[in-house]
Amino acid sequence: MVTKVSAMTDKTTRRWGLTIPLDGISFDQQRRVIEELPDLGYTDVWSSEAGAGDAFTPLALASTWAPSLRLGTAIVPVYTRGPATLAMSAATLAAAAPGRFVLGVGTSSDVIVEKWNGIPFEEPFKRARDTLRFLRSALAGEKVSHEYDTFSVQGFRAGLVPDPVPPVLLAALRPGMLRLAGREADGAIVNWLSADDVRTVAPYVNEGGAGKEIAARIFVLPGMDADTSRAIGRRMIAAYMNVPVYRAFHEFLGRSDDFAAMWRLWAEGDRKGALEAIPDHVVDDLIVHGAPEKCREHVERYMDNGVTTPAIALLPSEDPAPMIRALAPR
Repeated sequence: MVTKVSAMTDKTTRRWGLTIPLDGISFDQQRRVIEELPDLGYTDVWSSEAGAGDAFTPLALASTWAPSLRLGTAIVPVYTRGPATLAMSAATLAAAAPGRFVLGVGTSSDVIVEKWNGIPFEEPFKRARDTLRFLRSALAGEKVSHEYDTFSVQGFRAGLVPDPVPPVLLAALRPGMLRLAGREADGAIVNWLSADDVRTVAPYVNEGGAGKEIAARIFVLPGMDADTSRAIGRRMIAAYMNVPVYRAFHEFLGRSDDFAAMWRLWAEGDRKGALEAIPDHVVDDLIVHGAPEKCREHVERYMDNGVTTPAIALLPSEDPAPMIRALAPR
């Protein structure tokens, strides 16, 4: 069966994405902001699925509010939806926005999968690999009967086959997953890394061949002073870097010494001390902050080093529109 697959990223298009829903305002009030994005130069909106909204509903609304935007999930966990349900959700949105949808999946974390959803967080590499292989077949309309290592599917054939089939990206941090994203997906989704760290992770993805997409969620706090930005950034960093998968990621990136004191104090229950132990230079590397023009230049450094699609994630605000306008690409 020959299947047409939508292009991951138009090489003539310089992508500039935004994470939705926007924090700080109700989603029903975000239409006016999203409608304005294409005129400002934004090309993409990317959703996520952790402890707030689901990944697909915001994109479905955005697809009608701004019909030119590309829509991406970053990410949908591969554990919390069954394989067939995940394929059906993706096919529905891909059919509603032909050629404009990118399915980003990932293993998520033990907190979300196991503690919040009661699903064993077992063999994440194999689960990601098996899900990618299943999605390739299912989204193409093939009948799937297969015993994968981490789940079994018997006799599934999608009743809705999108044309074109959406590309699939895999969230990845360390070499094994990054190589898997390049080998069996259309690219990778990364986050919580510096612009310079992109040079470390991108080659693993690009081993899989030319044209791989690398989308990055980049946390941006524009227009506030350095002390306030760093205080907010420290809280965000501590919340993530004490999750095992992110700790291992930054050990791989070479930040063991930078985070040693924070990890020790956090384990001892000294939360205040742990936050204070995070060096300024680490916050400045992982959180984009400062004047909007400087923030734009910082995001562009990610792209210079190998990110093809930045997905800016803004600090919550009562009115994010001024920030979004200020961060619009040149």
